[in-house]
Amino acid sequence: MSLSVLMVGSEALPFSKTGGLADVLGALPLALGRLGHRVTLVVPKYRYTQTHGTSATIHVPLRGGGDTRVVEQPLAEGVRVVLVDRPELYDRASIYGMGSDYPDNPRRFGYLCRAALEYAAQSGGTFDVLHSHDWQAGLAPVYLRTRYATHPRIGKMASIFTIHNLAYQGSFPSDWIGLLDLPPDVVSIEGLEFWGRLSFLKGGINYSQVITTVSPTYAKEIQTEEYGAGFDGILSARPTDLFGVLNGIDTDRWNPAADAYLPEPYDQDSLEMKAASRRELLEAMGGRISAEKLQRPLVGVVSRLVDQKGFDLVAELVDQLPELGFSFAVLGTGDARHERMWSDLGAAHPDRFAVRIGFDERLAHLIEAGADMFLMPSRFEPCGLNQMYSMRYGTVPIVRATGGLEDTVTDYNERTGQGTGFKFKAYTAAALFEALERARTAFANPIIWKTLQQAGMRQDFSWDRSAREYVKLYESAIARGKT
Repeated sequence: MSLSVLMVGSEALPFSKTGGLADVLGALPLALGRLGHRVTLVVPKYRYTQTHGTSATIHVPLRGGGDTRVVEQPLAEGVRVVLVDRPELYDRASIYGMGSDYPDNPRRFGYLCRAALEYAAQSGGTFDVLHSHDWQAGLAPVYLRTRYATHPRIGKMASIFTIHNLAYQGSFPSDWIGLLDLPPDVVSIEGLEFWGRLSFLKGGINYSQVITTVSPTYAKEIQTEEYGAGFDGILSARPTDLFGVLNGIDTDRWNPAADAYLPEPYDQDSLEMKAASRRELLEAMGGRISAEKLQRPLVGVVSRLVDQKGFDLVAELVDQLPELGFSFAVLGTGDARHERMWSDLGAAHPDRFAVRIGFDERLAHLIEAGADMFLMPSRFEPCGLNQMYSMRYGTVPIVRATGGLEDTVTDYNERTGQGTGFKFKAYTAAALFEALERARTAFANPIIWKTLQQAGMRQDFSWDRSAREYVKLYESAIARGKT
């Protein structure tokens, strides 16, 4: 059965991006379309958004609203984007705020949710499922179940809500209730109320039939006090409604056999060609390239340099890292102390640490291709993408066993010779050190290492796999809505 999905979120490639949410909303609709489903994606039109669609006007009955321009643009067979063009809300220097959140973000994203539903109601189309993403779209299911509950065309839509990162909860003063045209009874424990404030995230959870997050392990973790960020009780009260679906990756953009950023293409049968990317990476990062440096195991890092990504553990090993027998290629930005740590290592040991503070797309691809290992020692990681990129490029991940890292990387077993990477469980510097040592030992055996590389390259991390899981959940949400 072909389904019609109304999808709502705050950013999507190629129109806007600050993080992984944009990658998901850029890829999932296309994957659903390839499976024969119809998707309408609704996102804001920001200042720098480039569009090539046709204009229409919808009426949005929200305070300060009224007639609103939308741009409709086809993306693929059965897939279109609708960009909400409200300049006083979205024509700004950044998506969420400059240094701190814009104070009217509740109105900006509440308006997005209301506009998405009005578009669905006024477009003449039919929709089976509302799929909302993160707190910015959290009011969409709230409006659907309150203001549109009896609407003859969209009131019966099933609702599914996806949590991409539970740490961001859309918490605002409760006096926004009237400005957002929400009925007073949503300010309750069963509604949006969270410690005396309104939580858009809680609204998305409580008013949807099905809740998803971006990996099976993260779905379990967020029901615990350690990872639940105060929402563990809310989520653990609905264990049969909460599912983890791994994000996919763009297997066209991240493909070593056809990557325009690489000097030589390669696949699992021509891994020797990785050497060309290794040399180009080292040249791009600067410093003298010696024969010994070319032979030394090279660890790649492309990351936000923050505690959540595990760099407080790395800091505990700062005196030992130069003596471990690795080289490091590091690309990223983040907390000043972590940027300084890596920069200081690069200055003190230029033959072992090549560090670039910033971001460079070409360099990111070169690190994935040219490194032997990829380091992700995260404190928590809802899904993670770089470990999947790494395996696709024959670069063996070293990760902490949390969230999507636990679900995508199989720990190397010395007895069986099976695995796709190296995992450590305890969040300690000692456990990270042990994983690095295990990786270095395995790297010394070319047969073992090639087996690890090829096992990772055989994994299916495509969005088509993930989209099939979402279709099952859409069907489940529709069935729940009929009972």
